[in-house]
Amino acid sequence: MILMPLSSKDYDPTEASIVWKMASRAGHEFEFATSDARPATADPRMITGEGLGPWKGLLRAREDAIRAQKEMSEHPSYLRPVPFADINPDRYEAIVLHGGHAPGMRPYLESEILQDVIAQFARAGKPVAAICHGVVLLGRSRDAAGRSVLYEKRCTTLLRSQEMAAYNLTRLWLGTYYRTYPETTCQEEVTGYLKSTDQFQEGPRPLLRDSNTNLKRGFAVQDGNILTARWPGDAYAFSTRFLTML
Repeated sequence: MILMPLSSKDYDPTEASIVWKMASRAGHEFEFATSDARPATADPRMITGEGLGPWKGLLRAREDAIRAQKEMSEHPSYLRPVPFADINPDRYEAIVLHGGHAPGMRPYLESEILQDVIAQFARAGKPVAAICHGVVLLGRSRDAAGRSVLYEKRCTTLLRSQEMAAYNLTRLWLGTYYRTYPETTCQEEVTGYLKSTDQFQEGPRPLLRDSNTNLKRGFAVQDGNILTARWPGDAYAFSTRFLTML
């Protein structure tokens, strides 16, 4: 059984649904969790493209992800999530941490309950897979010595260049929608958790999204039981590598 905690709202549909779809097809079962045990809601803007202006085709989720998101959101386990407070890490073989950038993501990213759960998975050597802003949540999770579980790990996350590009393309009408934390970026926060900035891997320039038939466009970093990726465009490479860890 794989655990996928979900932000109650505004999670990225691609980053949650593609790994769910691929792992489910491979025979793995998922249990979902939310803060209040109510079904989560994905970021509607990433599904409809509303408000993205001329950049709608570039920034919103691709059709394959939209279909996967719809399928996932109708699954019985999705409709009956467990509350964060009731998560028992011993019940699961792995945990997946999605990303998302809209303001509704902050309670998920700041959940001390989830941070403790993640630390238990990491300490037990179980696969911990995080993509985009999910790596921020992973980095905030502390080991027994009080250091980030990423302290000695190679990793990646949403690049500063990506975050600022999306913000600059849309800030005239969306403001800080793409800046979850306007005072910093994912890359800056995550590198701050590392023993050395050399551990952070930017990967190839993220221009095009990957797919099930073109994994080379994607990028993911595995270091032991920790797997990280940068953005929705890495979702298939991320998911494929995750399956090898199970």
